[in-house]
Amino acid sequence: MYIKQAFKSLHEWWRYLVGFIVIFLASQFGSIPLLMAVMFKVMADGGDIESIQDPNVMMTVLDSNLTLFLMLLSFAVGLLGVYFVVRYLHRQPFVELTTSRKKTDWGRIFFGFGLITITTLVVTGLDYYSNPEDYVLQFDLVPFVILAVIAVIMIPLQTSFEEYLFRGYLMQGIGVMAKNKWLPLIITSVVFGGLHLANPEVDKFGNIIMIYYIGTGFFLGIMTLMDEGMELALGFHAGNNLITALLVTADWTVFKTNSVLKDISDPSAGFDVIAPVLILYPIFLLLMAWRYKWCDWGGKLFGKVEEPVVIVEENNPNSTFIE
Repeated sequence: MYIKQAFKSLHEWWRYLVGFIVIFLASQFGSIPLLMAVMFKVMADGGDIESIQDPNVMMTVLDSNLTLFLMLLSFAVGLLGVYFVVRYLHRQPFVELTTSRKKTDWGRIFFGFGLITITTLVVTGLDYYSNPEDYVLQFDLVPFVILAVIAVIMIPLQTSFEEYLFRGYLMQGIGVMAKNKWLPLIITSVVFGGLHLANPEVDKFGNIIMIYYIGTGFFLGIMTLMDEGMELALGFHAGNNLITALLVTADWTVFKTNSVLKDISDPSAGFDVIAPVLILYPIFLLLMAWRYKWCDWGGKLFGKVEEPVVIVEENNPNSTFIE
């Protein structure tokens, strides 16, 4: 099983504590270039350094493509931190943090990616057709091409960092310590959602949007536990963020990009904010369950995580078997 295989590596509680600290520091180190670039720009323009303490102001100082690249750089460095912690602190093959299968299933990654990409294109297209006054076509070839290059390279690193940290490292770490599946699912989903509190979307919609963020955490966690691997979550998360960055932006979104469209409407919190959690996510899970023949939902989401018994042959201490 996905969580259970963490027992095959070094899994003492203190390793996960140290590892989490190292990963956090790595991601913070990766954010230094953005902070320095903004500071130099403000100083060169004769502005007030204290103004960049407001995240919304800081994100508008530089060119949007440069801002996006530097913002995503911290996640790329964080992902590198996850890799080194897993490989050298836990002595765990990286594939065992990714999946319970012998190798990463790229077909699942592309399925998750395609599912959300097609859905987003269809939903956005219908809304654009129904409410054209809510959008402005801002396509500009050169800035868009630069955006596309940055997004295709960096956004999968950003989303992979979040998936490997929450649905991977913390899911397995909490699971082997708690010896169950429901606690890591709850903790990782709530913390994942909570970290989005600083997003400008929260200021726009209010705390009700946390239902969407936390619900998304549960959705990604459920598909990881049911599928015994992160591949679907990796693809889905990457597709969601990538197509959003390229297709639509708004002044109140965390990704302010040179996308094809700009949403100029004044949305308010309503049912449409939580509709993905209540309608789309259950449909997606049922579709995945049908495609990948998921079963035993209770056991996979709420079952125990039992440490395997290691048996050593009496006359051959180098021979071990795991039950």
